[in-house]
Amino acid sequence: MTALVDKRSSPGETARDEQFRLELRMWVGEHPPPRIEGASTVEEAAALREWQRTLHAGGWVAVHWPAEYGGRGASVTQVAIYNEELARAGAPQLLGRVGITLVGPTLVAHGTGEQRRRWIARILDGGDVWCQLFSEPDAGSDLAALSTRAEKRDGVYVVNGQKVWSSHARFADWGIALVRTDPDVRTHQGISMLAIPMTAAGVEIRPLRQITGESEFNEVFLDGVEVPVHNRIGPEHDGWRVANTTLANERGASFIWRQQVSCKAAIDRLVQACGRGGRAADPVVRQRLAQSWIDVEIFRLHNERTVAGLAHGGELGAESSVVKLWWAEVTQRLYETAIGVLGPDAIDLTAGTGRWAHEFLASRANSIQGGTSEIQRNIIGERLLGLPREPRQ
Repeated sequence: MTALVDKRSSPGETARDEQFRLELRMWVGEHPPPRIEGASTVEEAAALREWQRTLHAGGWVAVHWPAEYGGRGASVTQVAIYNEELARAGAPQLLGRVGITLVGPTLVAHGTGEQRRRWIARILDGGDVWCQLFSEPDAGSDLAALSTRAEKRDGVYVVNGQKVWSSHARFADWGIALVRTDPDVRTHQGISMLAIPMTAAGVEIRPLRQITGESEFNEVFLDGVEVPVHNRIGPEHDGWRVANTTLANERGASFIWRQQVSCKAAIDRLVQACGRGGRAADPVVRQRLAQSWIDVEIFRLHNERTVAGLAHGGELGAESSVVKLWWAEVTQRLYETAIGVLGPDAIDLTAGTGRWAHEFLASRANSIQGGTSEIQRNIIGERLLGLPREPRQ
């Protein structure tokens, strides 16, 4: 149990995929990712912008985008390789990942030519960082219940409302927002998608301090914010259909694949830490390490199956809820195990092992973000197992 991060190619990789992996691995070796541990939030944001510019200069941003929009037209397997290699190199996630993962594909599918010319190039090089303005205090899992209003007046939408859980909003230049443009129709109708400049008058951003001590999330207040009509993405009142494109990309396999590789690296570190401290001689500790290794290996096999299905033309349907639920539980169990077997050493900041405590605290949110575990179980029960639908009020 000493080399748990497997360096072999996946069974479904072609010679072209292997060349893609080699090219990326060599490039990352020549352009080491920044180390941001211990940096202030502002310093971290600046370092991440610079890292994205470096990646973009090498042609390694948004590899899944079509080549005509600045990507590489990478296959599903190559996107998995991309995330795997960056995770293995310890590369941080990009500050501009909302723009790359969510906004760009939405603009490609629903934006106008002028909107694509205006925003896409700046999304790629980190010139514009985007945040997501979807969730509200009373509209989280039930997103269609959103109440932020946008009233059209003289060529602008006047927006009033509140959004929450917006990652990196205080560093964002733009926000992609769902707003209610017709309050007199059914819940999923009458919604539009707007691109809101985060520096506009009436936008107030308040960081939310998290259990880790960080403030990645923010709440955003919109008070009479004027947004030009040409900033609407897709048809008026048809924002729910547009948002489905955005959400489909949010639920894509890339993020989960990256997290799986990070989990494999974490179990490697944990095994090494237990070996150095002599804890691996304890049979109870060995059993707990073995169970964590099994969890991470099942996670890998889930992802292998998902990527193989997508590579053969399949769609990321309700099965993705199984992987999301498993990821949430695996990460929480893994870091609980780390805290349990390392004891005080796991929270000794002077020994440089405080990372375990940070990851343990951060993992508590994994069963909430990206769709709560309760919602995932409902989807699995209703759509995969054919169980009766939960009663709706």
